[in-house]
Amino acid sequence: MLSNAKKYAYIMTPYLIIDNDMCLTLENAAIKGVDVRIIVPHIPDKKIVFEMTKTFYERLMKAGVKIYEYEKGFVHAKCYLVDDEIGMVGTINMDYRSLVHHFENGVWMYKTDCLADIKADMLDTMEKSIYIDPEKVKVNLFKKFFRSIVRIFAPIL
Repeated sequence: MLSNAKKYAYIMTPYLIIDNDMCLTLENAAIKGVDVRIIVPHIPDKKIVFEMTKTFYERLMKAGVKIYEYEKGFVHAKCYLVDDEIGMVGTINMDYRSLVHHFENGVWMYKTDCLADIKADMLDTMEKSIYIDPEKVKVNLFKKFFRSIVRIFAPIL
């Protein structure tokens, strides 16, 4: 989906724990001019996993990926939408276990009417979310060290 995106790719996921290949795919899409936006929760259900999610912010934002944190609660949706043509809704988180290890499920949609509803919901969610400003993503040395230690465990989370 991401590799073929031409205009935009919107992602909503409760967990963003990706490997280098997925990170490169997101970066490459943004670099080639695709409007890549990711929505994650601002209120986590697992604080360590949330800190791990944040370890990807700076790298992705340097490439032009826009990140939003949904502020009003815990977003648990797993939605992916590309160019008003392709969508997926299901159980597939953006984490190692969902993408590689587990047998997750999703409904793949191609040029169906409901994609407009999914897009409207994602845009509405972004409006109710905190846009993560790339200028404010810098963290202190202790937090950076903590996140680098946490990131070691990404493949097992």
